[in-house]
Amino acid sequence: MKTLKEASIGSTVKVVKLHGEGAVKRRIMDMGVTKGVDVFIRKVAPLGDPVEVTVRGYELSIRKADAEMIEVE
Repeated sequence: MKTLKEASIGSTVKVVKLHGEGAVKRRIMDMGVTKGVDVFIRKVAPLGDPVEVTVRGYELSIRKADAEMIEVE
């Protein structure tokens, strides 16, 4: 299982599954990160938090804890 946090900079990955419960999972889905969508990893902050990605044509910053909940391939 590879997570969004482990994906390399400059790569495009596909979301396989969202882990997490309730409000946290709903917030991630409301940002446009849903199963089957392609995510481009733009850059990662020096300490690894946050991760900047492009999803559905817009830029998004995701916390490291949230990126660990997103399973990708």
